[in-house]
Amino acid sequence: MTINDAHCHFFSTRFFEALGREQPGRFDPDPGICVPDVLGWDPPGPSEALADRWVAELDRQQVVRATLIASTPGDEDSVAAAVEKHPTRFVGFFLLDPRAADAPARVEAALASGHLRGVCLFPAAHHYSLLDERVAAVIDVVARTPGAVVFTHCGVLSIGARHRLGLPSRFELRFGSPLDVQVLALNWPRVHFIIPHFGAGFLHEALMAAVMSRNIVLDTSSSNGWINYHPGLSLPDVFRHAALSVGPERLLFGTDSSFFPRGWQRPILDAQLAAMESVGFAAPDIARVIGGNYDRLFPPAP
Repeated sequence: MTINDAHCHFFSTRFFEALGREQPGRFDPDPGICVPDVLGWDPPGPSEALADRWVAELDRQQVVRATLIASTPGDEDSVAAAVEKHPTRFVGFFLLDPRAADAPARVEAALASGHLRGVCLFPAAHHYSLLDERVAAVIDVVARTPGAVVFTHCGVLSIGARHRLGLPSRFELRFGSPLDVQVLALNWPRVHFIIPHFGAGFLHEALMAAVMSRNIVLDTSSSNGWINYHPGLSLPDVFRHAALSVGPERLLFGTDSSFFPRGWQRPILDAQLAAMESVGFAAPDIARVIGGNYDRLFPPAP
């Protein structure tokens, strides 16, 4: 069975520098080293070196391909460098704040490079509605790029590094409804929209949105701790409801792996495999979720 991970964060040096700038002076002289040190994580070093480390980790875990997400706005180059070095192993996504005046131009340049395929929107983090005309301007650019996708975080948003560093997280969950994603999917039917974490607490809404728009797919990533907000719901229940509503062909396996030395999160894979098996997923359907759907959405580079 081919294992492809649709959701890994590429915590580059620029990512840690961005965190360090939120508390001037605390992480001097080099936030790219000092911030990870406070967190107990390994400094990432140059993007190419971090890409090599990810490849070695994926090899060790027998993972064929993975999506790497640049996790701070303006960090497109870090993931692009990783994909350029290992084009058969990585698919590149990048975080964008569509409120920026140059957002459409940044998307056009990033996608034109050939190394990046996905635009990530975190409306709850950046305080905007997905129905904002500035979002529409970004998706217009995506729609002109064959094979490009939009990744939209919905529901509960938690960034562990911010919490551990004592940084405020002013997330507005009212902006994170999958029902807004459905409007986008309806207006741009040739663009695929990925909703991670089964909607991260908005499972009902995410499934309804995906039923109404076949260009919406759900990723299964993380420990899915949002299940705690749904009394009586279990991970096998989530997979069963998703399979009944949208089918296994629109589920993308992911782990939400992010930093070293922890590396790639095999316990996430083990838990999700057990959940699917417990509710009667057929072996071919499990293979689709774990790797096949990913290869269909992102055909492997030659």
